[in-house]
Amino acid sequence: MFGTKNLFAGLVLSVVAGSNIAEAAQPNHACTDRTSALTHLSKKYSEAPVAIGLANNGGVVEVLTDTGGSTWSIIITMPDGMACIVASGEHWEPLQPIKAGSRI
Repeated sequence: MFGTKNLFAGLVLSVVAGSNIAEAAQPNHACTDRTSALTHLSKKYSEAPVAIGLANNGGVVEVLTDTGGSTWSIIITMPDGMACIVASGEHWEPLQPIKAGSRI
């Protein structure tokens, strides 16, 4: 019922799917203790925290920017003190809060 071609196709599909799952399971975030992360971002990019919030998973999320907003980073610090840079970029621009009930 199943020929050699089908068996080979199934094997190839399994290997490809398995490698994608393995890649997804290995995050590519730079992690260290929070103090070291903040020191690094301050020294290298002159960034400091400008916003903070508590994530649903118990982590503390912080947005850091330099004074002109030319660079920014977002870190999450977990309850064990481990902090990971989850995003970074350029041209940060703060927005004015919109009042509840306002039309956008």
